[in-house]
Amino acid sequence: MRAFIERLLSRPWFGPLGALLAVYLLFAGLRPDTFAHAGNLEMMARQTVVVAICAVGMTLIMIKGGIDLSVGSVVALTTVVVARGLQAGLSPWTAAALGVAAAASCGALNGILVAGLRITPFIVTLGTMSIMRGVAKGLAGEQKIDANAAGLDEWMAILPPEYGFLVVSPGVWLALGLSALAAGALVYTRYGRHIVAIGSNERAARLCGVPVARVTVMTYALAGVLAGMAGVMEFGTLTVGDPTDSLGLELEVIAAVVIGGGSLSGGQGSIAGSLLGALLMTVIKTGCTHVGVPNWVQEILTGVIIVVAVALDRWRQQPRQSSSAH
Repeated sequence: MRAFIERLLSRPWFGPLGALLAVYLLFAGLRPDTFAHAGNLEMMARQTVVVAICAVGMTLIMIKGGIDLSVGSVVALTTVVVARGLQAGLSPWTAAALGVAAAASCGALNGILVAGLRITPFIVTLGTMSIMRGVAKGLAGEQKIDANAAGLDEWMAILPPEYGFLVVSPGVWLALGLSALAAGALVYTRYGRHIVAIGSNERAARLCGVPVARVTVMTYALAGVLAGMAGVMEFGTLTVGDPTDSLGLELEVIAAVVIGGGSLSGGQGSIAGSLLGALLMTVIKTGCTHVGVPNWVQEILTGVIIVVAVALDRWRQQPRQSSSAH
């Protein structure tokens, strides 16, 4: 029993789970009539979808030892591409596929630049963040694009009672399904083992025959696909293509991954922890709204969460760095 408890406590998602329960109980106690309502729980789940899907891709990138600052711009670009496609008369599925393909191309470009030019991922994605935002604005003519959602909005809509067992929106199930696939890939596939190996020690992974460049491009491209899916869900929520959407999303996503046990140094991360980190941030924002905390204070809290998350990551890395030094 003791061994089981110790193993449970060592899981990277255990801390975020405890924090999530504590924060939820706090706000539920302060506003039991509104915050703990089933409708509010469903709404928080929907509001977490975009960050959660992006966090899955970011987890893979950060485990590999990289980072992606362009994810917010990719999500915005996806909404614009989907809206343009619908305006051109494409079917909703074709427009959505076109948006995901555009996002995958952006991710692959990031991977090629990181692997081919050997430039720090932070610098590469800082540049592509601006490039992709500019492309989105140019494609949209620097304005929002109104388009008939043609059913894409149903992915993020409140389900009517007749859907019964689904309980939450299809977008929530999509996020959970993608998370399960990514978690399984990390544990049970050669690709997942290669990601962890590169993030832990890239030089040693290279000497062991791991195709570092190929894995890098694949990981960024996969993260691009996930950001594209998140962009389709964002379009389903907004029902417009907005090139200025998702400003600062990358910070929320990175914070969710770090809160969930991911490391900015690579080699560590948890899909489940990242989901819990994303949900924790949503619960805090929603709870603050319910108790009447102004938006400017909420932005300060978000910044504090990011700083604390990075500080916790540094604290977690100290034993690892000490052991490697010896």
